[in-house]
Amino acid sequence: MTTLYVGSTEAFCGKSAVSIGIGLAAKDRGRTVGYMKPISVAAGERSTAEADEDAAMAVGILGMKEDLGTVAPIALSYVELEQMLGGQMRTDYQQVLLDAYGRVAAGKDLVVVEGSGTLSEGYTIGLPAEVVTSLLGAKALMVVPYGQHFMVDEVLFAQKVLGERMLGVVLNRVPRHYMRFAEETLRPHLERRGVRVYGVLPQERLLQAVSVREIAERLDGEILCAEEAAGQLVENLMVGAMGIDSALSYFRRLPNKAVITGGDRPDVQLAALETSTRCVILTGNLRPSPLILSRAEELGVPMVLVKNDTLTTVEEIGAFFGRTRFRQPRKIERMRELMTERFDIEGLFRDLGMS
Repeated sequence: MTTLYVGSTEAFCGKSAVSIGIGLAAKDRGRTVGYMKPISVAAGERSTAEADEDAAMAVGILGMKEDLGTVAPIALSYVELEQMLGGQMRTDYQQVLLDAYGRVAAGKDLVVVEGSGTLSEGYTIGLPAEVVTSLLGAKALMVVPYGQHFMVDEVLFAQKVLGERMLGVVLNRVPRHYMRFAEETLRPHLERRGVRVYGVLPQERLLQAVSVREIAERLDGEILCAEEAAGQLVENLMVGAMGIDSALSYFRRLPNKAVITGGDRPDVQLAALETSTRCVILTGNLRPSPLILSRAEELGVPMVLVKNDTLTTVEEIGAFFGRTRFRQPRKIERMRELMTERFDIEGLFRDLGMS
């Protein structure tokens, strides 16, 4: 049985997508696969494994039978962390992890362990990346998003912390115009420093997209029509604050977008509906006319009513756009394609002793 720890140098960098992509590739080769996410941290007074969307998603995609309490054994809220720091909670979290790991690993060829957001996360409870990999006898693959300041330093620091347990890295979300630099300069440099680069994955708007429903939920908005299309993915954002003369040409620049505009701008709303628009977000709590609602329903474009003004709405969406969970089938399929095209999965399995 082999264990692979998939860690990262920062949160929301594609770690879940890479973990599931590796798990699916192993299943395609006839291997039995398990998955774990040892530590989950969520806001609120109490936290449960059921709240960890990454773990729930992986269980479903990989067809696992284990319950979420086993797959995500350590679920902590910020309140519980405060209680622990104050000495009110005393738990042997290392033993909790080992017990759960034993149940997940039984009968498996490969267990993919999705790590925390950073190398240091988990120190408070005695489970940073280097401890988890040591406890589980795991090899580590680090997911590194392109564009970090001192990105190479982060990789070399991970190599220092994890030592021989680190197999290598995957460079993720590389802008298309930097792919050549990443392949011809960064990759050779890292490999000269003893860091194996298993893949260089380009930035994909689809993989960073959010659904209309996710947008509505985050903005505490109301979907006024075409709710059956709320699962559509939004890849781009545009603000409609221009005159009607330039609106159509402006909106035609980007496909699969959400248009944010005032609820009192029927001209802009109609122009947005005539282009590749996934939803129209109406700000200021101003409802559109029945004519516009009827046209949006006819075209299957949800109209989302929100209370905040346009500027505040843009800021709120910008805070989470591209940082949502990897759960939609289209994202999963695209990630599988990228792993096939640009990731040395056979080399990874060989280095894990699975070939």
